[in-house]
Formats: sequence, C-alpha cells, structure tokens
Amino acid sequence: MATQSSRIAARIMVAPSVILLFVWMIVPLAMTVWFSFRLYRLLSPDRTGWVGMRNYTWFLNSPDFWLAISNTLLLVGGVLAITIIFGVLIALLLDQPVWGQGPLRILVISPFFVMPPVAASIWENLFMHPQNGMFASLALGLGYQPVLFMEDYPMASVIFIVAWEWLPFATLILLTALQSLSSEQIEAAEIDGAGPFNRFRYIVLPHLTRAITVVVLIQTIFLLGIFGEIFTTTQGGPGSASTTLPYMIYKQAVIAKDIGRAAAGGIIAVILANIVAYFLMRGIGKHLDA
Repeated sequence: MATQSSRIAARIMVAPSVILLFVWMIVPLAMTVWFSFRLYRLLSPDRTGWVGMRNYTWFLNSPDFWLAISNTLLLVGGVLAITIIFGVLIALLLDQPVWGQGPLRILVISPFFVMPPVAASIWENLFMHPQNGMFASLALGLGYQPVLFMEDYPMASVIFIVAWEWLPFATLILLTALQSLSSEQIEAAEIDGAGPFNRFRYIVLPHLTRAITVVVLIQTIFLLGIFGEIFTTTQGGPGSASTTLPYMIYKQAVIAKDIGRAAAGGIIAVILANIVAYFLMRGIGKHLDA
C-alpha cells in the first residue's frame, strides 16, 4: 500500500513531464485559437487585424465544408466496415493450424508498416493506373475498357487504399482476442450440436466484441486525420469529390496561404473530433468495462 509521502513523492517526480507535455500541447493550441480570430494571409502580411468570428463563418458557409464533412465520415465509416469484416474473416483463417503459420502472419501484418504516401503511390501507379496499371491490363485482356479509378471513383479508391493499410492492425487485434477464446467452449458447443455458423454467432462474435470496440476507437481517432493518401492520389479531386476536412484545411493553409481561415478550420476539426470521440466512448466504450 502506498503511503501519503510516497504518493506525494511520485506526483513531484511525474510533475515535470506532465507540465512539459501540457505546455507542448497548449502553446500550439493557443496560437491556433489566436490566429483563428485574426486576418493573417502570407501573401499580404501587412494586412492584419482582428476579424472575430469571420474566419469561422467563412469556413462554415463554404460550399466545400459540408462535402468535406460527409467525405470524412464516409472515409471513416467505409474503412471501419472493411477492416472489421475482413479482419474477422482473416483472423479466423489465421487461427487455423496450417503449415507456415508464423511467416503467413508476418506477411499479413506487413502492409501496416508501409508509409501511407508510399502505399498510396504504389496502389495508384502499380494497380489503379488507367494505362499501365495491373487492373487496366486485366480489363483489356478480358475485352473491357480500363476503369478510371481516381477520376470516376476517387472516394472509393481512397477508402480502399486506407482500408488496405489498416486491415493488418484490425486483424492483429482480432486474432489476439480470438486466440484467448477457450477451446472448451467450442468443444462444448460442438457436442451440443451447434454448427459453425451458430458457434461463430453465439460464441466467437460475442467474445470479439471488446476487441472490435478497441479497433473502432483507435482507428477512428487516426482516420479523422487522414491526409497523406489523398494528397498522394487524388489531391482532393476531381473538384472537391474526395476533399476531406483535413485536406480542406491544408488547402487554406498551404495553397491559399490563409492562416486565419486554416486556423479556424483546425479548431472546428478539433471540436468535431472531440464530439465524435465523446459519442464513441459513450456508445461503444462501455464494452471495454464489460
């Protein structure tokens, strides 16, 4: 049992790290809030001043804003659906006793270690390119016209690429949870006459609920800030068809050189991310305590 003096000593020793992390986070956030209320454009640095809520009003009234919000939610939902469904299926396959199980598991999780821009560039040029890509060669070989993935299906293409990157993570978490399932439960269900589908529905799937919750929580946090894949492949286009909220903020900060509006967009993104995280924790985070 920790004594009062030991708890005080522990807090004193941890305090410098906590204070450093707090300053590390609060200073950029405070500067972002400050610039979000000001006119600050790099192309006209002499024109500055307090504009109040005008940067926020411009961002919220922009025709691309709600499209960016819907694209962001579509990206998160699509990637989560793909990674959870296929993650469960692949985890079930990897849990079977097969020859070379160790190297096979390493190959399955290896895409997670590829840098996002590199993975996006590989998919765009090696597989989805309308002239030199593998899918185009297959389509021509079968007598069909190649599909213009980045032009006709930009958002679906980005979702597929991001899902390919995050599928190993989901598979690894779900496989770990699957291996903790007691074999006695499965054997008892088999003795009682339960088929494979019923065993999966009533035993395996409930056992994976907490692991699926962890996958949803962690992936959602990172997917809300996806940028590199869109920058590498579609550049937010055609038009604004694949523009997400992070990419819209990037266009204001880097392309338009409007730091004030970009800062306002950043604060809006932080608020929306916290709202999503709150409802996630309230809705499915309770399974972590079950």
